[in-house]
Amino acid sequence: MAVARGARRHSRTGAARARTAAALPIFLGVSTGSAFYDAAMTERRAALILNPAAGHAGDAVESLPSRLQRELALSVYETSADRSAAVCAEAALREGASLVIAAGGDGTISSVASALVGTDACLGLLPLGTANSIALSLGIPADLEGAIEVLVHGEPARIDAARANGRTMILLSAIGLHADTVGETPQDEKQRWGVLAYIRTGLKKLMSLEPFPVEIETEDQRIHCRAVAVTVANMAPPRTVLAQGPPVLSPEDGRIDLTIVSATTLVEAVATGLHLLKTAIDGEPAERDNVGFLAARRVRITTDPPQHVLIDGEEAGTTPLEIECLPRALMVMAPRREQAREPPPAKDVDVKLEGLPELEVEPKG
Repeated sequence: MAVARGARRHSRTGAARARTAAALPIFLGVSTGSAFYDAAMTERRAALILNPAAGHAGDAVESLPSRLQRELALSVYETSADRSAAVCAEAALREGASLVIAAGGDGTISSVASALVGTDACLGLLPLGTANSIALSLGIPADLEGAIEVLVHGEPARIDAARANGRTMILLSAIGLHADTVGETPQDEKQRWGVLAYIRTGLKKLMSLEPFPVEIETEDQRIHCRAVAVTVANMAPPRTVLAQGPPVLSPEDGRIDLTIVSATTLVEAVATGLHLLKTAIDGEPAERDNVGFLAARRVRITTDPPQHVLIDGEEAGTTPLEIECLPRALMVMAPRREQAREPPPAKDVDVKLEGLPELEVEPKG
């Protein structure tokens, strides 16, 4: 079969493919009643989308294909400057892949997912990036062997996705402080220091906080206030503190969660971050007056002046930002339910806005 320009492919045939086909129900841990099981047994094909420029790709570029070929009938595609992860994933789908594995950072994973939304193909995750927040949110280990274990012994689960300014969003979109921090962190520092590079840049940004007016329009209300950061999350790990206003972030509830943070001093910003980290770990809603949150199916956010926007770890222009939830639109390979850690019980609190500066809430007709 021809290989598209910019991609490398490896395949297994004959007896090795037959052994893989026989082992798929065990490796994939799916029931005979699932659509993914039926597709896997019919096509018996998996595809690896590999980003060699990911923060921690390293030797994985050469070792991953052979490692996975022990378990799966595999084709391999490498991204390049003129061939995105989404384009590679689309090619894999055309060739019949029922399991498409994204090996890279959050941007690569989100790009692959954009091609799988609304299909029965399953997304597998091998986190090789700097933050790896999508994998962490789904309970997938950061170490490669642990992630491979989930890939071949986990089970498929349907989760929500979202459409953000026309792009697929799996994790979150950020406006203000978070977006500025990620966008201004040099690539060489990310590769050298990992998540610590973001902390270093974030501390610099905290020294010059500039709250901005924001309007948030949902399906039933308009909200005006001032903020230094607005985050709209489908899911996010606790360490992504600016997304942690609500008591829990669930990618299975058919809604997106907004967290609005206002701070005017470095001390206030640091104290807010520590509070959000603690409440996220404890499964509690944020209680500080300078933090607000709400859930919605659709949202439009405008700011004055326009602010930088980040979508799943990638810079995406400036506000306005429009996001709509896509319930249960994506199949992912996740840890088996009996192995996954249960989140702490969350309080039933859907909205908190009181205390935000210059707050105005206007119900829509």
